[in-house]
Amino acid sequence: MADTPAGNGAQTAEQAPSLNALAQYAKDISFENPNAPRSLTPQEGGGPQISIQVNVNAKQLADTDFEVDLSLEGNAKVGNDVMFAFDLTYSGVFRIRNIPADQLHPVVMIECPRLLFPFARQIVAEAVRNGGFPPLYIDPIDFVGLYRQKVDAEGGQAEVAMSDAANQPIN
Repeated sequence: MADTPAGNGAQTAEQAPSLNALAQYAKDISFENPNAPRSLTPQEGGGPQISIQVNVNAKQLADTDFEVDLSLEGNAKVGNDVMFAFDLTYSGVFRIRNIPADQLHPVVMIECPRLLFPFARQIVAEAVRNGGFPPLYIDPIDFVGLYRQKVDAEGGQAEVAMSDAANQPIN
């Protein structure tokens, strides 16, 4: 009987799929409290209307390395008065190995932002708290649903767009 490391059908460490975060960082952050100190006093008409937009973008840096940007933008208004507004792009560099090509795009656009989200959520909560308001804890995000929306909106071309970017020279 031949002695092979993967003779039982198990994958070796070199062949096993892997997703590693190499770096995480706040790429861009902004917090505005345009009507302070008036906005810090109790407001008539109930609580604020909070609006949050989420976007995910990625670019390939090397054969196995991807930079993923999770963008969170939002504000709180009472009537037409803005109480606060924030804009955060929280990014990470991920090394992805041994993922089949047809599964690579969903891994980059779903799993990577899922790993970034708790850190971005905490940054937003602290920025809002430091602005004089109760911390804003953003509800969990359905990155699978967000991915499907983006693919549908782009007519299924999201995977092609990332594949084309992968063929561009990296400066």
